[in-house]
Amino acid sequence: APPPPPAPVNIVAADEAGIARAAELLRAGELVAFPTETVYGLGADAKNAAAVGKIYALKGRPAGHPVIVHLADAARLDDWASEVPEAARRLARAFWPGPLTLVLKRAPQVPDAVTGGQDTVGLRVPSHPVAQALLAAFDGGVAAPSANKFGRVSPTLAEHVFADFQLAVPLILDGGAADVGIESTIVDLAGERPRLLRPGGVAAAAIEEVLGAPLAAADESAPRAPGALPAHYAPKAHVRLAKRVEMLEAIASHKGRRLGALALEVKVPRLNPALQRVVPAIAAQYAHELYAALRALDAQNVDLILVEAPPGSPAWAAVHDRLARAARGATEGAT
Repeated sequence: APPPPPAPVNIVAADEAGIARAAELLRAGELVAFPTETVYGLGADAKNAAAVGKIYALKGRPAGHPVIVHLADAARLDDWASEVPEAARRLARAFWPGPLTLVLKRAPQVPDAVTGGQDTVGLRVPSHPVAQALLAAFDGGVAAPSANKFGRVSPTLAEHVFADFQLAVPLILDGGAADVGIESTIVDLAGERPRLLRPGGVAAAAIEEVLGAPLAAADESAPRAPGALPAHYAPKAHVRLAKRVEMLEAIASHKGRRLGALALEVKVPRLNPALQRVVPAIAAQYAHELYAALRALDAQNVDLILVEAPPGSPAWAAVHDRLARAARGATEGAT
């Protein structure tokens, strides 16, 4: 029999003592996982290239894939960016703290380890009270991609981080379930006009309203951005988007494959309740539950997860982005 998994002794309460210990570890060049309103992040001192390198090594993250630097407040922007256009300051005033990342021209002292060698840096001020307390206690920028193996499903609970890394992360701050549940929106403000690099927790329409202009789409000249590879956010099982009738047909003819289902509003008949999760047909609630549902179905060792296609309205843009990348990632065997 395989040995039992270790006890999660590195998950600690996000109280004053836990946050102080986390800040001490960051100062010592160690990794700390912590909650943000989007997902849990795997954090390191953003000015310590060796510490940031530990993130890449543990996640199996490609070296050229940049990470987002988390700041305590917008006043820190000028410490990390060499140019901060007025549009960036307007967006910061409107949406920070919150799930919006601004890509700006990097300041000279920003390590290549953070930027993936690019001349831009992604910056954000998270709104989660634990993240806010940690950033205040550390008093510096924290580089923090999602706390999971690269290309896999992001964590929205401390237990998800432990499932991926066990004791390899010295400390995991437990701040409960992430509120938003999917990653931040990323907007590039380093070029001639603002570009949407990744949909996320702030709707593109809300950003455009503040800017007073439409967002351009990312093109080949756009900076590389976290989570924007064609295959990403993938569970171990294959993922297929389908209409309800197609799901029923697949269940009727599954030929020995173990199927799971992510259904809208009501359960799928003729499928074991343990092998399905039902999520609301409300975009924000769906996003909040999406990653936890995919992880729960993966834990049932299913071969294929049938995802009932959500509505196609703009409110669902970020959800569709994640599902499309998850489906492609599972097909291509993302690691």
